[in-house]
Amino acid sequence: MRARASPPRRLPPAAREPPAPARARTRNRTRGRTRNRALGRRRAGGRRDPGCPAPGRRPYGGDATGAAPAASEVPAAPAPPVRPLHDPDPYGTPPYGGPGPWAPAPPVQRPVPTPAHGTQLPPGAQAPLPHPGMTPAHGTPLPPGAMPPVHGAPPAGVTPPHGTALPPGAVDPAGAHPPHPGPAQAPAGPGTGSQWLAYDPWAAPAGPAPARPAPARNRGRRGRMLAGALLVALLAGGVGGGVGAYLERNGGIGGPDVELSQPPAEDRPRDPDSVAGIAARALPGVVTIHVRGGAEEGTGTGFVLDGRGHILTNNHVVEPAGSGGDISVTFNGGEVARGRVVGRDGGYDLAVIKVDNVSGLRPLPLGNSDSVRVGDPVVAIGAPYDLAGTVTSGIISAKERPITAGGEKEDGSDVSYVDALQTDAPINPGNSGGPLMDSKARVIGINSAIRAADDGTGLGGGQGGSIGLGFAIPINQGKRVAEELINTGRASHPVIGVTLDMTYPGDGARVHTRTEDGSPPVKPGGPGDRAGIRPRDVITEVNGVRVRSGQELIVKIRSHRPGDRLQLTVERGGEERTVTLTLGSADSD
Repeated sequence: MRARASPPRRLPPAAREPPAPARARTRNRTRGRTRNRALGRRRAGGRRDPGCPAPGRRPYGGDATGAAPAASEVPAAPAPPVRPLHDPDPYGTPPYGGPGPWAPAPPVQRPVPTPAHGTQLPPGAQAPLPHPGMTPAHGTPLPPGAMPPVHGAPPAGVTPPHGTALPPGAVDPAGAHPPHPGPAQAPAGPGTGSQWLAYDPWAAPAGPAPARPAPARNRGRRGRMLAGALLVALLAGGVGGGVGAYLERNGGIGGPDVELSQPPAEDRPRDPDSVAGIAARALPGVVTIHVRGGAEEGTGTGFVLDGRGHILTNNHVVEPAGSGGDISVTFNGGEVARGRVVGRDGGYDLAVIKVDNVSGLRPLPLGNSDSVRVGDPVVAIGAPYDLAGTVTSGIISAKERPITAGGEKEDGSDVSYVDALQTDAPINPGNSGGPLMDSKARVIGINSAIRAADDGTGLGGGQGGSIGLGFAIPINQGKRVAEELINTGRASHPVIGVTLDMTYPGDGARVHTRTEDGSPPVKPGGPGDRAGIRPRDVITEVNGVRVRSGQELIVKIRSHRPGDRLQLTVERGGEERTVTLTLGSADSD
């Protein structure tokens, strides 16, 4: 008769289940003794069954006489615990059903909170060995010779044998959260362990464990760190404020901004005889001239002669306009007027133009070029390279400098002969026709040419700019020619009535022996014929001034008016003689 299974019992933690082979042998041995006893009773009268005990030996389960005890007299032996199909899960997961592959699947189980004193094993279960690095259920063993903790308190860092102690006032999670009753357990075989609860994966998780209060030691350290941080912040703020105040007072890292001393603007009047005074008085009467005609155009300067609108300039300034070109006149104040040619002369390189319907004209006063001395200060005003109102200054470097300009035409009609004033005041292309002023702001010359450094061809021959050799037509000659151009539209030229040999290499101007048209070199009845000049005579002086070429003789004669009397020194056959000559006149045509 099989004994009825008793409810599972809770074994102490130290209990261990017997090894699986031992349980199997015990079960088989028990079953063998029951079968042998039954066979012995059936074969009592015959031969001895191999399974029955030998005569004289105590049968299995009987007394000393060999009689089998009655069923009611034999106490029921406790059923040995049934070993599960696999070793218990150290994490508390229950086995899936009873022994045998026919056991039904267990219901979903709910884990229960681990109590503070650890997880209990089911009856007969053997506690698994802890994994490396894990604290065993019974706590951390003390090293040999270590003293046990006082009053049962474990040393620092050691887990007590009964589990982790709760802090004072904390509620045991096992009591606060009783385990949920799970569904009915699957039928357990003999010796089944503790009852397992159902597990619901969708249930709300257990509340978090209360935070452990920080030790007093950490609180003190945190306070000291906070105090140190505040101190550092105060020191940094103080240093930063001091540095900022210093930089603000001293104008930044690089020092204060540089502020140079400067006097206030002055509006004091200038000396009328200074360059500034001369420029202030002369600029309102100086104009800039723009000329366009055909394929040519040019820029020059001029100055106002009178209140009627007459303006004096150079012939080469207005020559591009021809007879139908356009002439634009710009005054110093910005007013623009249209100009027209009144008269011009290429031999003197002078021209007069006129503007109409212009009010407020400021004519420039004229000086006397015969009063000029070398070294006198002068001021040149013009529009070099179309830069209107440019003022430069210098001195008179030389007087009666015989120069020629032009000569670009084959017939030589554009050649001008000037007994010029030389100055070192900078004169550049565009200054032509502008006034050369003395220290009293009076016009003593008309700026006409420069000696260029690039080609050395003389007056107006290059565009290289000033090298300190500028030339101006004396105002005495300019005044006479301007009056003739305004009054008659043409200028007269003084002549002596002879033809000169311009290829003569000697010193002086030699009278030619023949002319290209076959006419006599000394005009009959002319000024030279009346003075007794003959072909091949060499003129060496004019009024006591030495002449070295035919160009110089022409320049000296052109510097006078028709009707002036001149004394000429003439060399004939190696002998010199002086003759008196009255200049004749020839029109500019």
